Amino acid sequence: MAKKVVIIGAGPSGILLAHYLLRRDEKYQIEIYERRSDPRTVNFSKIRTFPISLSERGTNALLQIPGLEEAVKAVSVEMTGTILHGKKGKTQVTSRKKPLVTLDRTNLANVLLEKLLENHDSTRLNIHFNCQCIQVDFAAKKVNLQKLKPETSAEEIESEFTIDYDLLIGADGAHSVVREHLINTEVFECQQNYVPNAYKSIFLPNPDQIPGIDLQKDKIHTWRLSNGVAMLMLHQPDATMSGVIHFPYAKNPIAELTDTEEVTKFFKENSPEIGQIIPEYEAEAFSQRPISRVLTVSCNRYHYGDSVLLIGDAAHAVSPSIGQGCNSALEDVVVLNKLLDEYADNLALTLENYSIIRQPDAFALRELSDYCFPSSKKLFTEFIIRNSLGKILHQIFPKTFFPPLFDAVFAADISYREILHKNQNWISKVKKSNDQFFANQ
Repeated sequence: MAKKVVIIGAGPSGILLAHYLLRRDEKYQIEIYERRSDPRTVNFSKIRTFPISLSERGTNALLQIPGLEEAVKAVSVEMTGTILHGKKGKTQVTSRKKPLVTLDRTNLANVLLEKLLENHDSTRLNIHFNCQCIQVDFAAKKVNLQKLKPETSAEEIESEFTIDYDLLIGADGAHSVVREHLINTEVFECQQNYVPNAYKSIFLPNPDQIPGIDLQKDKIHTWRLSNGVAMLMLHQPDATMSGVIHFPYAKNPIAELTDTEEVTKFFKENSPEIGQIIPEYEAEAFSQRPISRVLTVSCNRYHYGDSVLLIGDAAHAVSPSIGQGCNSALEDVVVLNKLLDEYADNLALTLENYSIIRQPDAFALRELSDYCFPSSKKLFTEFIIRNSLGKILHQIFPKTFFPPLFDAVFAADISYREILHKNQNWISKVKKSNDQFFANQ
């Protein structure tokens, strides 16, 4: 008899897991519950979305589902490197041998969802939107949910209902309700912290329409200021650009930009390229757009018995600084699938070993994400030099010299824990520097 798997959360990792489980003969019946409305039926929200980059860890996870990589690449742009822009027009280019696949998070979730529904019918798959998990009874293996009225500004409740499960997957993000209930169990420990930086999204029209602007389409474009502000922009398939601006939350220079004129002035002074492109309507929208913060999550385990598992941000949310949040979430699915193969779908052994394998990597990823990039301008220059020299040495003596930190993170065949071990001195140096930097903000 097929096991009933309830997945809370219809983000990329939850949907990809459904793809993988439904390939395993008739062993699993899948039900997915998502708090938000069906993303295919609502207006695209520029407040709740942001660009992401898929490196080898992420793209390898897509490869095992026929047609999935091609569908994702159809709504993506491949990036062959990064350009760091200086105030006076100077640029510094860092190239990549293997391109990154960049796209909007909402588009990624939509593609995964569409392919899932295309490949499977309702006999083994049911997806329920506007359904919010509110309580979990682990002993009884039951979940209480609320049915929300769709497309209302406030979350109005239509009804409440209870479902049972054989396996419950918490894929409901950094603010996971499933994880919140696990905290009340005896053996589960969890640490949650907000990173010192906050961010805002920004959206720009086609830069080719502005004379004198040359922002290469196959490069990630970045700007860094001495006060800890960093900007990142990516091209989109429709020729527009989208990105994020990171800044210290405690001493927030972006909060001072309260109208169109102040926003435009800020960009013209600090990133002239963006200053020339940003239209008045986006400057106004940017001034009104809410500030977002990143919650990091670190747990001592990701499972409960043989019936509950956390994946993705619900298990190990990290800072987006090195772009590995979504990649590690998709990699979770690959690891879980391999363990199901190894233990012949024995859930008790699979879930226990999933925690054993993933927890050290997740801890390492958190350290790498928090302290890969220094906030001080002087130490960032050292980072660039280290990275450039590391590339050369690894190319000449690949058996002697480990890949530079950033290249290693993007590779699928090097674990996060090994990367941290090889770069522990640098991470410790940045941690000390960043602590001093934010203490002075």
